[in-house]
Amino acid sequence: MKKSMLTKLGILLLAVVFLTAFGTVAAAKKIKVGGLMDCTGATSDVGKDYAIGMMDAFKYINSQGGVNGKKLKYTWFDYGYRIPEAITKYKMLKRLGSVAIMGWGTGDTEALSPTVNKDKIPYVSASYSAHLTNPAKTPYNLFFSSDYSTNARSCITAWFDKKWSKHPDFGKRKPRFAACYMFASPYCSAPIKAIKNQAKLLGFEVGPDQDVSLFALDTKSQVMALKKFKPDLVWHGNTTMSVAATVRDAYALGLGAGWIVNNWGFDENLPRLAGKAAEGVMGATPCAFFGQDVKNMDLVVSSAEKYSPGVPLGKRLIRTVQAWGDALVLWEALKRADAAGVDVTKKGSGPAIMEKGFETMRNFDIGLGAAPISYTAKDHRAATGCIVQEWKGGKFQVVEDVNLKKRWPKLWDKTEKEGGFFGY
Repeated sequence: MKKSMLTKLGILLLAVVFLTAFGTVAAAKKIKVGGLMDCTGATSDVGKDYAIGMMDAFKYINSQGGVNGKKLKYTWFDYGYRIPEAITKYKMLKRLGSVAIMGWGTGDTEALSPTVNKDKIPYVSASYSAHLTNPAKTPYNLFFSSDYSTNARSCITAWFDKKWSKHPDFGKRKPRFAACYMFASPYCSAPIKAIKNQAKLLGFEVGPDQDVSLFALDTKSQVMALKKFKPDLVWHGNTTMSVAATVRDAYALGLGAGWIVNNWGFDENLPRLAGKAAEGVMGATPCAFFGQDVKNMDLVVSSAEKYSPGVPLGKRLIRTVQAWGDALVLWEALKRADAAGVDVTKKGSGPAIMEKGFETMRNFDIGLGAAPISYTAKDHRAATGCIVQEWKGGKFQVVEDVNLKKRWPKLWDKTEKEGGFFGY
C-alpha cells in the first residue's frame, strides 16, 4: 500500500512539474508590450481616450490570433505626465521583459530616448516630435503619424494657400503670424522653429509668441497682447482644453485672426468647448476622426462597443483612432519580424524587430484615414505631409492635403544642418 501510494505521489509530482514547466513555456510565448499613458496629468484631456483606444486595439489584435499565433500581454501605467514617474515606470516595464513600449508625451519620450537607445527597445509613442525621427540620433523611436513639425508646416501652408488669397489685404502686404503655446512644455514648443521657418519661407511677418499654460482657462491677457500685433493667423500648440479657452477669449475680444492648431488640440471636443468660436478653426489631422467612413474604422468602432461599453461612442475621440494607428504599426512590425525568424517573445529582440519589422515598411496602409507609412534605417518620418481640416458648418471638412516632400523635394531631403526640413 505504501509503495502504491508513493508511486501515485511520484506520478502526481511529475505531473505538477510537467504542468508547471508547460505553463512556463506557454507564458514565455507571450509577447510582452508595455505602455506609459497620461490619464490624470496635464494632457489627460486627450490622454484618457488614447489609453482606452490602446487597450481596445490590443484586445482586438489578440482576438485575431495575436502575432502569427502568439498572443500579446499588454501592461500599462498612468504616469500623470510627470517625467520622473515615466522613468520609474519605464524601468518597471523593462524588468517585466517588454519587447516594445507604447509611450505618450514629448518631454518624457525625449528624456527616455538615450535610455531606450541603450536598451534597444522599440518605443512607439504618441509624441510626434520631429526630434525623434532621425535614426542617427534616436534609432528606436517611432510613431505612425506625420511629425509635429510637418503638421505645423502643413497647417500654415494650407492657410496660406486657401485663406490668404481671399483676404482683403492680399497683395497689399505680408500676412502676419504669431504663436500661442506653453513655452515650458517640450510638446508644445517642439514645432515652433519649424513653423516660423515655414512662415518666413511663405513670406509672413512673424510676431511675438504668447505663453499659454496647458491648464489655462482664462487667456484674455495673452489675447490682448496679440491684438497689439494684429495677426492674421495664430498657431496654437497646446491640447484641446486650453486651445478652446484661447479661441473663446479671442472671439469674445474680437481678435479677428484665423487659427491653426496642432493635432492634440484639434478634436471633437473643441467645438463642444469653444462653441461658435470654433467656426473656421483649422488643424492637423494625422488620421480620420472617430467614426468617419474610412478603411478599418469599422474595427475601431466595433471594438469600442465590445471592449469599452462603459464609454459612450458619442464621447469617443480621434485619440482612440490615433492609439490604433500606433498599435497597428507595432502589430505589423512584429508580424514581419516573426515571419522573418525573429523570436519576438524574447527580451532583447529589439534590434531585429527594427530591422526585420519596422524598417521594411514602404507605403504600408493601415487605413484609418492615415497616410501610407514608410520607415528606413536612415529616416523615421512616417509620412511626408498632413491632411489639414477645418471645423465649418457643424462638421470637420478637409481644407488641403499638403505633401511637403512633393512641394519642396530638395528641402525635404536635406538635413537640418543643410537648411532642410529633417530634424525639426
